[in-house]
Amino acid sequence: MAEIQITFPDGSVRTYPSGITGMEIAKDISTSLAKKALAIKVNDEVWDLTRPIERDAKIKILTWEDPEGKMAFWHSSAHIMAEAIEYYYPDVKLAIGPPIEQGFYYDIDFGEHKFTPEDFEKIEKKFLELARSGETFVRKYIPKEEAIAFYKKRNNPYKLEILEQIPDDTVTFYYSGNFVDLCRGPHIPNSKVIKAMKILNVAGAYWRGDANNPQLTRVYAISFPSQKELKEYLHKLEEAKKRDHRKIGKQLQLFSFHEEGPGFPFWHPKGMIILNQLKTFMRKRLLQLDYEEIQTPIILSDVLWKRSGHYDNYKENMYFTSIDDRDFAIKPMNCPGSTFVYRSQQRSYQDLPLRLFEFGLVHRHEPSGALHGLFRVRAFTQDDAHIYCTPDQIEQEVIQLIHLVFDIYKIFGFEKVNVFLSTRPEKYIGDLAIWEKAENALKQALEKAEVNYTIQEGEGAFYGPKIDFVVHDSLDRAWQLGTIQLDFSMPERFDLNYIGADGQKHRPVMIHRAILGSFERFIGILIEHTAGNLPFWLAPIQVAVLPISDALIPYAEKVAQQLQKFRVIVDRSSETLNKKIRNAETQKIPYMVIVGKKEEENNQVSLRKHGKGNLGVMDITAALEVFENEFDPLK
Repeated sequence: MAEIQITFPDGSVRTYPSGITGMEIAKDISTSLAKKALAIKVNDEVWDLTRPIERDAKIKILTWEDPEGKMAFWHSSAHIMAEAIEYYYPDVKLAIGPPIEQGFYYDIDFGEHKFTPEDFEKIEKKFLELARSGETFVRKYIPKEEAIAFYKKRNNPYKLEILEQIPDDTVTFYYSGNFVDLCRGPHIPNSKVIKAMKILNVAGAYWRGDANNPQLTRVYAISFPSQKELKEYLHKLEEAKKRDHRKIGKQLQLFSFHEEGPGFPFWHPKGMIILNQLKTFMRKRLLQLDYEEIQTPIILSDVLWKRSGHYDNYKENMYFTSIDDRDFAIKPMNCPGSTFVYRSQQRSYQDLPLRLFEFGLVHRHEPSGALHGLFRVRAFTQDDAHIYCTPDQIEQEVIQLIHLVFDIYKIFGFEKVNVFLSTRPEKYIGDLAIWEKAENALKQALEKAEVNYTIQEGEGAFYGPKIDFVVHDSLDRAWQLGTIQLDFSMPERFDLNYIGADGQKHRPVMIHRAILGSFERFIGILIEHTAGNLPFWLAPIQVAVLPISDALIPYAEKVAQQLQKFRVIVDRSSETLNKKIRNAETQKIPYMVIVGKKEEENNQVSLRKHGKGNLGVMDITAALEVFENEFDPLK
């Protein structure tokens, strides 16, 4: 029997007979691993554990701890949920049922039946019954014509349309229990590992995302290997609802959205304070690191966007207009404009690195169904920077950027950060030697910065490798924020150069970097991370002065005058003190300064902190010191 070489993640190699399965390899390593195994990654492709491996390969056994393991777990759960739904509603027509970042969904044509929350409990009960039965997921290769006949008999136009678009003569079906589905996989070996499941909600979804197509019912759900994990997840979900930035944004009067501008945020005065404070904070930090600020036009000729490649690759997400019989586009990205600032004069190697930052407003057309508060909008301000450097300067610039990213995230309380290095994809531009040098520079920079990272082979952009930063918020939700991208394409497309020490022209490397991502999305994330309890320096109102009676309003105003360095208000209402405190707490104002007759007589104040309670009576000078200590995050 032929033998194959299997390479493991630690670099070790073992010899196995050709045709061995992932499950057999897992059992050979350890019984405990085999029990936890859900799927296998074979040469960067995820397979079923029962699929034979017939050639030399790099492999990784995937468990619940791996994102790809979760995807296989949830993909299989989608099949079981569809089987449970078919049990009660045998005439439904299934469309697609993929795993998603958290759980899975299935798009279903229920015909005359309206699937509602009243259906959830019986489907969940049937799901768990099927899962406990130990269904196996069997992959079979079916002639395409046979598959077409199968779905014609079931009168399922959705699967037939999918089949029409598959060029192969053979397709894959998965069989589990009494369920059959056209599917590429992969799936887990046995359903018994699924111990808990919950249908989360239903929503309307047009087939293929096209409003001209039939509207299906999208059933969202999630499953786990234990009831404990489901309980924890549902608790976090409830917490997330309380922290919804759209709800808090409305409560604190920060921003709003209106039908007259769908996907375009309307910033209110308090929201503008947060936005401007963030810009001031970032600007101050960048100027300390010898960045220079620029601003480029929002509207530029379509000639530029064709040259940059955005027209060919991003046209459907762009907005266009005509001026003086010429075609223009509203910028979806800031980078092409930055190149014009660079090329406005001849650059020398002595001018590099050149660090240009821009808080640039960009517009991108997002489908209406994808819009979601500040998380997905059609107009947003990126905290962009573009660094032009020589190839030899990449490493030192990236090290500085890595430190900058972590320093800034720490200020906002993001302590858990995962870092990913994405390398050269199959289709790329530029010289292979430069790619290798760039990838090594990124690796060395990460290692010298003592940062743990995960390599994502072949996931880089076509124009260069990149580093992505994913932060975890207070509910342990992951958010991709920062990115450092090396670009060999833009300098080539716009003929950028510098005069080297040899007197010859050379191409600079362009480093794209964002730290917050966009100010809008970051504010949404920060609101949910803090439940709206923003740090003192960012809070729209920092101090509320609360006189206990109308007679003390003059003293309250005198105190406010002494605190005028900060954003302070005086509550002049005739409400009781308790009501005034409740109002300030609801508005999440960091500090309350309470003044009564005794405080007035002694020229003092009673200080109270949001969510913490009384801090005691003190002189105004002492209160000022408390505020001063939280006023500047960069001092």
